Amino acid sequence: MKKVGGIILGLVAGVGLLVAAEGDASPPGAPASGNETPAVTRVPEGNAASAAGAADSTGAVPPVVPVVLDDRHPLAPGDKLSFQILEDRDPPKQLTVTDSGELDVPYVGRVSVAGKTCKQVAAELKKLLEQDYYYRATVVLGLDQISKTAGRVYIWGQVRNQGAIEIPTGENFTAGKAILRAGGFSDFANKKKVRLVRTKPDGTRQTFELNMENILERGRIEEDVTLQPDDFIIVPARLINW
Repeated sequence: MKKVGGIILGLVAGVGLLVAAEGDASPPGAPASGNETPAVTRVPEGNAASAAGAADSTGAVPPVVPVVLDDRHPLAPGDKLSFQILEDRDPPKQLTVTDSGELDVPYVGRVSVAGKTCKQVAAELKKLLEQDYYYRATVVLGLDQISKTAGRVYIWGQVRNQGAIEIPTGENFTAGKAILRAGGFSDFANKKKVRLVRTKPDGTRQTFELNMENILERGRIEEDVTLQPDDFIIVPARLINW
């Protein structure tokens, strides 16, 4: 009897241990108990870029920043620019330099830019924006397209062809060159009293009197004047035509 009782007790103990072991086991994929670190799902290397793109799509897309602002090309009418304030996180706005050499800038209005570089204009706009509108304004002004001409001048009076003349980009275009481009003087032109009228940015006018006979016929080119966009050349007639 003692032997049989010992066998029964051994079987009961074995069953108890088996039940305890099954109770402690966790099914595959079940959360671990206690403070164990949860498993991390690894993204395959080939999908890393797509995963990053998906994460970025949930928030604002950072604006594209040009590496260097142009500091060589003097801006001229017809140049096309891209304007952006990084703090706004808006896409760049397309701006074009007007015939009068100005840019119509958001918040600021019309700003004279002719003859200045993108870097110089961006610095000026930054100051203007931070005066009234922004605590900090990072201005990016990109040169997208250079105009083939630098604006127009107008010639009227005793020349062969009156009207508007395009200023070639990168050329020192003078009053003498403009008269030659207009076909030269007519027979009754007063070459000694040619007037050049220029409107300044503040709206005031400046008038030059040029002796084109000295400049074109005697070669005194140092007396010639370099033209600016919207300059107006007037060639009067002689009082006595013979």
